[in-house]
Amino acid sequence: MNDALPVPQLIAHRGYSQCYPENTLAGLLAALQAGARYFEFDVHFTKDNVPVVFHDSELSRTTGHAGDIHQSTWAQLSTLHAGEPGRFGDRFNDEPVPTLKNVLQLLDRWPQATAFVEIKRRTVVCFGVEHVAQRMVAELAQYCTRCVLISFDLAVLAAVKKLGTEKNTIPPIGWVIREWGSEAQQAAQQLQPEVLICNYKKIPDTDGALWSGPWRWALYDIVNPALALHWAQRGAHFIETWDIGGMLADPRLAEAACDGD
Repeated sequence: MNDALPVPQLIAHRGYSQCYPENTLAGLLAALQAGARYFEFDVHFTKDNVPVVFHDSELSRTTGHAGDIHQSTWAQLSTLHAGEPGRFGDRFNDEPVPTLKNVLQLLDRWPQATAFVEIKRRTVVCFGVEHVAQRMVAELAQYCTRCVLISFDLAVLAAVKKLGTEKNTIPPIGWVIREWGSEAQQAAQQLQPEVLICNYKKIPDTDGALWSGPWRWALYDIVNPALALHWAQRGAHFIETWDIGGMLADPRLAEAACDGD
């Protein structure tokens, strides 16, 4: 590999979600088997406070059943399947909604993998900043060196950082930027996260290098190797992609994944 040309590390966005239902054990396992060293998934809490791996607050798109995840108990949710019938028909009819504990156990089987764990803002609103921060830190404690806790919600990330002064089991944090601009840059400087995350389409072409700071950059949703390499030259350390298998078919990206950081 030519050291003069930066090559990014790839994050499997909601698993291998191009070819498998998002946020499922099948999709996350397929991403790891394809060669991903980093994978991302979303977390909501159920009505009875069980962290589950799920993106939407509404159940219908993923499960084919109406309902709100925050009004559903785990017992109710565990009877549903997360096979995304609108995309895959009945191919994944038996794929369950996983709990956070289910997914974290993948890290035991894949010791080189790191998980980006996104706590959804709607769960923060429903359950409160302090409760969510404390619960997620506790849930990730065993794997805190193998996870990055990410969110759009600044308050919950700040609460996690505050807990870091009291505990030794705090994962690094990543802030997902909703809107690009000076206000977001100032907020990042104040928070000092380990990772800054943004949809690449929100970044003006006229800007040069990405903001410098103590963080590393992760950009999403990119499924084109040339575009991934372009953003690496502008300062992106990570590229988050739906199509982890397709991206790793490019030998430059595959070599970077094998080399690691």
